[in-house]
Amino acid sequence: MLALTGGFKQKLFFVSSSSSSNFFNFSKTLVQPRPLQFIAMATPQTVSSPPYSTAASPNHAPVKRVGTHNGSFHCDEALGCFMIRLTDKFANAEIVRTRDPQVLETLDAVLDVGGVYDPSRDRYDHHQKGFQEVFGYGFSTKLSSAGLVYKHFGKEIIGKELQVDEDHPDVLCLFLAVYKSFMEAIDAVDNGINRYDTDKPPRYVNNTHLSSRVGRLNLDWTDPDQSSEKENEAFQRAMALAGGEFLESVHFHARSWLPARSVVLGCLAARFDVDPSGEIMVLTRFCPWKLHLFELEEEMKIEPSIKYVLYQDERSKSWRIQAVAVSPDSFESRKPLPAQWRGLRDDDLCKECGIPACVFVHMSGFIGGNQSYEGALAMAKAALKL
Repeated sequence: MLALTGGFKQKLFFVSSSSSSNFFNFSKTLVQPRPLQFIAMATPQTVSSPPYSTAASPNHAPVKRVGTHNGSFHCDEALGCFMIRLTDKFANAEIVRTRDPQVLETLDAVLDVGGVYDPSRDRYDHHQKGFQEVFGYGFSTKLSSAGLVYKHFGKEIIGKELQVDEDHPDVLCLFLAVYKSFMEAIDAVDNGINRYDTDKPPRYVNNTHLSSRVGRLNLDWTDPDQSSEKENEAFQRAMALAGGEFLESVHFHARSWLPARSVVLGCLAARFDVDPSGEIMVLTRFCPWKLHLFELEEEMKIEPSIKYVLYQDERSKSWRIQAVAVSPDSFESRKPLPAQWRGLRDDDLCKECGIPACVFVHMSGFIGGNQSYEGALAMAKAALKL
């Protein structure tokens, strides 16, 4: 796992969405966790665990104490404890696992227990009556303790991972993207929010998501050793699992997602240079483009919408013309390639559409090919008119 491989070095590159020439380069040395040292007491249970940050943090004895509840654990507090220890304020903090209110009151931060949400006192519980805090920025899912920590410290954590100031515009872009693709599901699962509004039972059971995998790290009821020491060891593994996948998400978005967004943004800006209609986009470099296109169209209020995307097939060096779907998860195209072209290949297709060097058009009309860029563009322009 990315965050837990001793001696592993990762070099990442990303570009600003406002400038394709603004590259940042950063490398991380990821640290193998040291074994936990436990304090033998019934309550509180103290996890003196190592720092998991891949960013530079003070290497000194723990000076802050972060509390969460003991007993069975969930993904949100395991991830919340991991994330808060990536901050400057709580680097190297001890994790104290207890439900004793008198002990909780003495701690520097408390997550997922205590019945208080007060960021001025670093209290991040979400179980109390009347709690309805959400992430903002258009998201409406109620936050878990992990979501609360991310809301208040996420930009600092991402800035440190990228080695840039947290006010950098790319940090905000990644802050929102990581919440949407990773954090929001953890909040929703912990708060019992279904993905779909329906009374029908699910078609299948999904126990492969992160929250389920963290839950399985709890002590099994058949384990003869149910001690607090054994429980703390399991909680450390839960922190490592959840935190490792969180950092993987941050690194993926910096290394891959953000540069792809920058490519699509530049290609969208140049769409009228391709065709006066503005409905054809040419990718200057192939990258994952579909989700970015939908999001950027909405953000930029693009009208009319893009109907066809052209890109070069790196293997054959021929060009593809792909019809844009009506939504990210749909197989239906906004404007499929013409019905009279579908299923035809080579000379038959060239004869039908009157364009040389055609290769194929799929039976569904969602994609076609031409040996040259000029031919693919001619197919897209003709398809717009049919």
